[in-house]
Amino acid sequence: MKKVRITQVRSGIGRPQDQKDTLRSLGLKKMHRSVEVDMDDPSMAGMVYKIQHLLKIEEI
Repeated sequence: MKKVRITQVRSGIGRPQDQKDTLRSLGLKKMHRSVEVDMDDPSMAGMVYKIQHLLKIEEI
């Protein structure tokens, strides 16, 4: 399984509501918080791709 650590580095303020919802569904609530997600799931990969401009992505 390919796991990555995603960290929110940009704010969701001023972004479209669907991007804000995607941040919340990934478990990111505040700036500079990190979560680990499994990128084998296509839905997770799609969510990360959708808001990649707000994230820092590191392989674990």
